Amino acid sequence: MSIQLIVLDVDGTMTNGKITYSEHGDEVKSFCVKDGLAIASWIKLGRQVAIITGRSSKIVERRAKELKIAHFYQGVHNKKEVLEELLKELGLTMENVATIGDDLNDYTMLEAAKIAFVPANASHYVLKIADVVLNSRGGEGAVREMIEQLILREGLEEQYLKLWY
Repeated sequence: MSIQLIVLDVDGTMTNGKITYSEHGDEVKSFCVKDGLAIASWIKLGRQVAIITGRSSKIVERRAKELKIAHFYQGVHNKKEVLEELLKELGLTMENVATIGDDLNDYTMLEAAKIAFVPANASHYVLKIADVVLNSRGGEGAVREMIEQLILREGLEEQYLKLWY
């Protein structure tokens, strides 16, 4: 079974996990552009992407729209439950899923997926159950590293490179 869907946590994976507030109460997050290019490439290859995050943020919603991520869930307490519902909707199974997460609220989702990736600076609890511990830290190309490992595993390298030359 091939990986058809990647599921992304946000804080600590797509970002460095820091949340900055302005004096007016605005929330600020930084995303890695290299992650964005890889996510866009995965979608161009006909694969799917979902964001399942525990927090709610207009910034993350904007990033999901920019990247054309079709499946976007925020304010989620039970990520595995939301993933299971999405899989029913898409007609996929956990055998088709790779996830990335970094903390305890990702644990059950990571444990259920076919392949679980975690950034180098993930909680030691999720490091223990990960299939792949990435060299990159959250917000510093971890999602890109995950996707490029999947590109190789799935035999998509030639198609991936052709997207950009």
